[in-house]
Amino acid sequence: MRVFQLVLVYLLGSGLLAQAAGASAPPVTAIRKHLLYFRDKANSPYKLTQPQAFLSARAVQRRTRQGIALSVRDLPVNPSYVAQVKAVPGAQLWYTSRWFNAAVVACDSATLAKLNALPCVQSARTLNRGLPGTHKRDPEAASDVQARTLSRSDYGQAFTQARMIGAVDMHNAGFRGEGMQIAVFDGGFPGVDKIPAFTPLFGEKRLASTFNFVEKNKSVFIRDSHGTNTLSTLAANQPGFFMGTAPKATYHLCLTEDVNSEHPVEEVNWLIAAEYADSVGVDVISSSLGYNSFDYPSIDYTYNDMNGRTAISTRAATIAARVGMLVVSSAGNEGGNSWRYITAPADADSILTVGAVDSLRIRASFSSIGPTADGRIKPSLMAQGRASAILTSNGSVVRGNGTSFSCPILAGMATGFWQANPTLTAQQVISFLERSASRAKVPNDEYGFGIPNFVQANDLVAIDRAEFSNDVVLYPNPTHNEELFLQLPKELQAVPLYVRIIDTHGALVAQQDVPAANAAAVRLQPISLAKGVYLCLVKASGKRQRTVRFVKL
Repeated sequence: MRVFQLVLVYLLGSGLLAQAAGASAPPVTAIRKHLLYFRDKANSPYKLTQPQAFLSARAVQRRTRQGIALSVRDLPVNPSYVAQVKAVPGAQLWYTSRWFNAAVVACDSATLAKLNALPCVQSARTLNRGLPGTHKRDPEAASDVQARTLSRSDYGQAFTQARMIGAVDMHNAGFRGEGMQIAVFDGGFPGVDKIPAFTPLFGEKRLASTFNFVEKNKSVFIRDSHGTNTLSTLAANQPGFFMGTAPKATYHLCLTEDVNSEHPVEEVNWLIAAEYADSVGVDVISSSLGYNSFDYPSIDYTYNDMNGRTAISTRAATIAARVGMLVVSSAGNEGGNSWRYITAPADADSILTVGAVDSLRIRASFSSIGPTADGRIKPSLMAQGRASAILTSNGSVVRGNGTSFSCPILAGMATGFWQANPTLTAQQVISFLERSASRAKVPNDEYGFGIPNFVQANDLVAIDRAEFSNDVVLYPNPTHNEELFLQLPKELQAVPLYVRIIDTHGALVAQQDVPAANAAAVRLQPISLAKGVYLCLVKASGKRQRTVRFVKL
């Protein structure tokens, strides 16, 4: 399908919603795009022992950190094969794909026959019925953020959707996406270069790159405003007006979707964008796109194709997960129609597929359901996607419906959670978020594992670490009330403990003796603390002192 349709519920503030930039239909010509698959990567000048030739240092570090070895799949297409394609008169080379060992070429049918005759070409697949048309730019309007405790008023209408998944607690614990990189795949980002809520992206140099994969240029502040809507739930950073769930992350904006038509070429754009994201070292991909039907019904997917290994975008998402990126995808908005099920690439394994609930945590009727055709639970998790607060291309706040919005809302929280726990792999991030969710013990095909929560996921990480180490864990962390627990390693169980709480200036603010208890977790006496950061010092006779940092909200 095209970029998931935005349903506006009501406008907040003044003015009408600005319409997305208009676009002319692609010209009807004999030129089409094709995906040429090459036979091999033999005799390539690229080597796995020299990844710096085709991957950034950050990309290599992401793999190393997660124990992911480089493979032949990572090598670029053989340059000699590319040269052979370019040498064929009439062949326009658009992109090459490392992961698929393929090239996107625009040409007429006669030229395609010549390309198919090349000894390096294995097969070809037609992707569309014409080249993209031209589009006009849709310019618009300019904010600031402080590292301080955030409250309901800072988020504006976005407060409920952020609080539901623990993102407000996450931000106040100091995790707002700093140092993390997110790639957003969508159909256009008009107004992002003008809207006040996005100004920090530019002023703080956190817009790392832009690329329009439809037109093969860097112009992304054009076309459909759906990308602006989705990006706002992540990156908006205007305290007192609107705050996204990852307001301090670094972003790559990737325009992959041509909303004027629906052809498999858009899935290939998704693939090329994912490879680009991999190469520059992106941590998280947020994609509010889905595919099941096309302009030519004969190539539509069926439900049986939602098996994790058929659709182009699904195969690309799976590889993106394999190389260590966290892929977050909308489940789809098909729950209320005859299709009902998730759409590609939401059926990919090893990714987070996100469905939609309303502010009361009830599943939205339009939210696509699972399972996948091969029986896996989908969606993975849920977040608010009915009446979500979003920004339009003119900077107004509106309410919109769609898993298009639950996806980035959750992607921002997942990014902050990974920032808080940088030694985790992408797959461990998914596991802890699912374990923290509201239906973790009874997942189903409507809610998946349910609604996740940052604080609970963070506590699960700490508890798991304590079980395999000599560390003490204090939870909940961050905490809202006076109730605190200590998870203890074996050597501190069944012995009396002396516990002190000190503030960041080193002043003692509380202390207590904890009687010996033959238990892995003990409850501390209630401690009244002002908001802030504290250290909990735990000491037992003859044992080394343990120190735990925690936050009181």
